[in-house]
Amino acid sequence: MRLFWRVFWLNALMGVVATVLLMIGPWTVSAPVRLTEAVVLVAGTGTMLAANAALLRWGLAPLGRLTQLMGTIDLLRPGQRLPVTGSGEIAALIATFNQMLARLEAERGLSSARALSAQEDERRRIAQELHDEIGQSLTAVLLGLKRVTDRAPESLRADLREVQEVTRDSLDEVRMIAHRLRPGVLEDLGLMSALASLTHQFDGLAVRRELDPDLPPLSPQAELVIYRIAQEGLTNVARHAGATEAVLELAADRDGGGVTLRVRDNGRGKGGEDEGAGIRGMRERALLIGAGLTIRSGPGQGTEVTLRVRTTEQGDE
Repeated sequence: MRLFWRVFWLNALMGVVATVLLMIGPWTVSAPVRLTEAVVLVAGTGTMLAANAALLRWGLAPLGRLTQLMGTIDLLRPGQRLPVTGSGEIAALIATFNQMLARLEAERGLSSARALSAQEDERRRIAQELHDEIGQSLTAVLLGLKRVTDRAPESLRADLREVQEVTRDSLDEVRMIAHRLRPGVLEDLGLMSALASLTHQFDGLAVRRELDPDLPPLSPQAELVIYRIAQEGLTNVARHAGATEAVLELAADRDGGGVTLRVRDNGRGKGGEDEGAGIRGMRERALLIGAGLTIRSGPGQGTEVTLRVRTTEQGDE
């Protein structure tokens, strides 16, 4: 009922002011009402309504800000909060809404972590099956074709060699898919080697890498997120940006508090289009390790993806 009384007393204040003015003012109303008196009454009523509207607008302004935030909130951009202003029910409502956002962000982070963990496990399983089952089967087919080609008549050898090439290309494609699903080089050789290998996987796109060898220690989960976001960023550049050059940069922050990954290109950029599934996936991965992801882009200005990751020492784990 506090909001009710807030509005009631604002209106009561205007009524009291209007009554006092009528009592002490030089105004009179005769019957029938004269033209000048009607003008004074209309002007007074209009003034009172305008003042009442201004007071109500001031009193209910926090609700307007709350409504605006509720219409634009995005859980993939955490930290959006409203200052607790006003009094009574309004302040309590804003505080409760901020608490609800905090709970939703925490629950979204946990659910994203479970989903991404399951996704990585599934990728690892599929990559293993591609390598062990399909890869070995194609290798056996390729060896069999070689034996058949060596014993086949000369008239058939050209066709058999063509089948061999198709099979070899298919085997290479399967290996490439398995590598993209499960970056074995990341587990075997580390983040730097994995990123260096990643820059050679995009035909028609010249990728320059600027990798700082002196990075602070990162958790395996943080390294995987950095690799996946770099992979998604370069894939988006190769597929959608219309770019000829891209830069992959990974460096330690000057204050030693973390590392920063940047992927930028010289493509056509974009305006205010809605974010696609790839970008939202990058935001979910950034939330997984509590990192900040920003994307800057403009028509004809290319795109820059920036990921800032805290080090293990600051609680990345």
